[in-house]
Amino acid sequence: MSEEAAATSATSAPVATIATLGQHEGQSVTLRGWLYNLRESGKLLFPIFRDGTGTVQGVAHVKSVAPEVFEALKGLTQESSVIVTGKVRADKRAPGGYELDVENIQVVQRVPESDPYPITLKEHGVDFLMEHRHLWLRTPRQSAILRIRAEIMRAAAEYFDSNGFIRTDPPILTPAACEGTSTLFPVDYFGDPAFLTQSGQLYIESTALALGKVYSFGPTFRAEKSKTRRHLTEFWMIEPEVAYCDLDCLMELAENFLSHIVQCVLRNRASELAVIGRDPEKLRNILPPFPRLRYDEAAAMLNDAYKKGELENPFEYGNDFGSPDETWLSSQFDRPVMVHRYPADVKAFYMEPDPKDSRYALCVDVLAPEGYGEVIGGSQRVSSYDLLKSRIEQHNLPMDAFQWYLDLRRYGSVPHAGFGMGIERLVAWVCALDHVRETIPFPRMLHRIYP
Repeated sequence: MSEEAAATSATSAPVATIATLGQHEGQSVTLRGWLYNLRESGKLLFPIFRDGTGTVQGVAHVKSVAPEVFEALKGLTQESSVIVTGKVRADKRAPGGYELDVENIQVVQRVPESDPYPITLKEHGVDFLMEHRHLWLRTPRQSAILRIRAEIMRAAAEYFDSNGFIRTDPPILTPAACEGTSTLFPVDYFGDPAFLTQSGQLYIESTALALGKVYSFGPTFRAEKSKTRRHLTEFWMIEPEVAYCDLDCLMELAENFLSHIVQCVLRNRASELAVIGRDPEKLRNILPPFPRLRYDEAAAMLNDAYKKGELENPFEYGNDFGSPDETWLSSQFDRPVMVHRYPADVKAFYMEPDPKDSRYALCVDVLAPEGYGEVIGGSQRVSSYDLLKSRIEQHNLPMDAFQWYLDLRRYGSVPHAGFGMGIERLVAWVCALDHVRETIPFPRMLHRIYP
């Protein structure tokens, strides 16, 4: 044992996690983790331990433990790593319903008092916390958010895996833009220009025409110089694509998919929602069907809101919705609202025009309630070779880079549709976070790439 270790070693009690303490009531267990906080009250010590699955308060009385154990605990510093043994005791007042009567402790590494853990229980500014993001993650709130994020990602993949979708991973390095040339990160690819992907969509259109129903799940990159609370430059996207699927089919897929994810979080991460103070009742309504609005209807609602003084600026028909517009629209409903059939001029080149009125695209944005805005964007794709070719020309995109994409319309083209859902925006809504920076372990934002 190192010099930093306590003179006592952990007993042979079975190893448990804080999350499973309820299975060991009345038994002695060994936890492996860190000291989150320590309170003293005379001859009583109240250490709070964390182990990655949660936190639990320990109790040690000077007469109930060996002197060396009490002294090891009493001098313990925040975030020192420990192996602690104690008896699990039910306590309704405890946050997790249990406390640990400490019996023994082994200090694996003691944080020195001369160089204390920088994130204390006092308030810290955002810049300080972001500079110490690698340590900020250890706090109960940030850990709970990451566990909810993991559940969202698990449930998202589960939905597609259990509904006949095949995961197909597109490349991260691409030769051309998907969503627009102004938001690309360029890369030198052995002397040739390349870019970090904005979306896997174009590539999984090809796998959808091979496999029928597919999805991709991976990192995407947007070089927008935006500082809003909804933007990251690197984020995770899950994107399904379905052959022989139209816009109505796509909207039904989106509402069932979102509902599945939210209900999984409610069922499996209730304790984490409690840690972050999220009201679960606001998530229970997330069940299909979702309300649906045409773009024209949404635009009229926005202008009515402006006339009533609920919005600062009028909405100019023909524009895409900005963040204030999405925030107001989504706040009018208790579940996500689907806005469909936007003007084709403000949407991407690959979106199929509405056969009833070609001024509109067969597309949909799903806006989360409580003012969180767009979480899903999708469309039916152009299936005509000639129309897609003309769209590529109209958008001044390099024709040579899209020959393979045009091949999908040369050989066995069919109606098909898909959408993209940004994981971080969904986490922000489900967790009711003010800023998307807390939704990913290490956020990449404008002027933020450390640590």
